[in-house]
Amino acid sequence: MQKIMTIFGTRPEAIKMAPVVKQLVADEQTKPIVVVTGQHREMLKQVLDFFQIHPDYDLAIMKKNQSLDQITSRVLLGLAPILDQEQPDMVLVHGDTTTTMAASLASFYHHVPVGHVEAGLRTWDMASPFPEEANRQLTDDLASLYFAPTDLSKQNLLKEHHPADRIIVTGNTAIDALQYTVNHDYHHDVLSQIPDDHRIILLTMHRRENQGTPMNNVFQAVRDVALADPRLDIVYPVHLSPRVQEQAHQAFAGIANVHLIAPLDVVDFHNLAARSHFIMTDSGGVQEEAPSLNKPVLVLRDTTERPEGVTAGTLKLVGTDREQVRQAMQALLTDDQQYQRMAAAQNPYGDGHAAERIVDCCKQFLTKDIM
Repeated sequence: MQKIMTIFGTRPEAIKMAPVVKQLVADEQTKPIVVVTGQHREMLKQVLDFFQIHPDYDLAIMKKNQSLDQITSRVLLGLAPILDQEQPDMVLVHGDTTTTMAASLASFYHHVPVGHVEAGLRTWDMASPFPEEANRQLTDDLASLYFAPTDLSKQNLLKEHHPADRIIVTGNTAIDALQYTVNHDYHHDVLSQIPDDHRIILLTMHRRENQGTPMNNVFQAVRDVALADPRLDIVYPVHLSPRVQEQAHQAFAGIANVHLIAPLDVVDFHNLAARSHFIMTDSGGVQEEAPSLNKPVLVLRDTTERPEGVTAGTLKLVGTDREQVRQAMQALLTDDQQYQRMAAAQNPYGDGHAAERIVDCCKQFLTKDIM
């Protein structure tokens, strides 16, 4: 029986690791151990409850206004006794969070091999996104097994001289998660406030590097478009960060067709995305999910570690300049040909079977029967 520990701490990680946990539970040859750090608290619990995942350990590190230094140190100190007690055969981490980087370092200190789910994403710019680009590069330096979501991610890893026989292209587990969540009979209270003949734009924005002036620029562009078209509704699930909350409520006060709502659980978010006309986001995961839903995405960043979607045509990088964002929004609202090109672009991120490939590769690795 192979003891495989999954460690994650944020809502996006939980969504993408849930299919892997479910696959480990279903496999008779593996014993899963689930550790959550609690880097997110309320948002993480929503995902765990939906997927019926019951953590074996919860570090509960969340503190108000915590710094990156504090997150890192709490994860390292919290994981040490768990790794000593459980002695896992392998640890699986996901993506680019501070939890991921710190968990990889803790596992390295305890001589436990790390499998990195969603390995190889790069912008090659340590400041964008911050601190995620550093987190994923450091994690890949510590990992023993690399689960690359796309061929481009694999090529990024090869450029850094990671061993080719340890890199497996699996697709992205975000696509696996959609199979659990999207429901044609779905309803949310915000939909009751929007007439059937109105178009919906789903907005998410929260990244540290966008807070302040960049975020305000985007919000002003959204205000411009919303005020110009009363048959358009913008739904914005506002991140719990006090700074994001303050900026959002100041920018959109009194605008009836901008709906500021609480953060959504995974089912709500995926289903509102499926019912939107297009999506605006600075999130990474949304860039992967939207192509499976045939929704164009305006990426509110100057760079993306998911360029496959830009190449395929389903994503468009628009940055945070007010006029550039406004023009991009108007183009998708008025140019049907551009809209259809983006909506119909082929999904480059997988077929919904990534979790199966990941678990199979872990088992092969641990029996030394590597690919």
